[in-house]
Amino acid sequence: MSTQMVPMHSPEQPQASSNIATTPARYVCFGAFHLDLKKEELFKDGTRIKMQGKVHQALLALLQKPGEIVTREELRTQLWPSDTHVNYDANVNTTVNKLRLVLGDSTEQPAYVETIPRKGYSFIAKIEYADRPPASQVPPTKESLPVTASAEHAAGKPSFFRTALLSRWFAAGVVTLVIVSMLFGAALVLYAHR
Repeated sequence: MSTQMVPMHSPEQPQASSNIATTPARYVCFGAFHLDLKKEELFKDGTRIKMQGKVHQALLALLQKPGEIVTREELRTQLWPSDTHVNYDANVNTTVNKLRLVLGDSTEQPAYVETIPRKGYSFIAKIEYADRPPASQVPPTKESLPVTASAEHAAGKPSFFRTALLSRWFAAGVVTLVIVSMLFGAALVLYAHR
């Protein structure tokens, strides 16, 4: 993987959410995640993570100033135009909480987004910039699957997801059978007492 350290912004540039997209590197990598700046997609261990627009914008705003405080006002101006009429404090809190949820982060022991009381937030994870996604985070292709997995697939063994789906239906069937049996038993008891 070719890793290239590139500053996210320079002092003479304004802080705009599109500013991060002007970096020469396409990917921002942190922890198990990599953010594709060109496609505006977040991946965790090669799997795409769905993220709402405002949450994505909040992540970009925090990544522009890694290790520094991004004030609540900076987030507000990047997320909502000045003519938007919303409860900014509640919406900033909600958006950052949704970002934490996407990243699997917590307020008590943050790994990515730290709250700076009465000031704002800081992105605290180590960030690397790359021209390609990390090899460990690229989803495997059919050609790169192990022979055993391909052999199992060819042999017709059900996949994990199919097994899970079938086991849910099986469990639902068993529960239904138990309930029907109990109702039938109760009906027999009532009929016998008449």
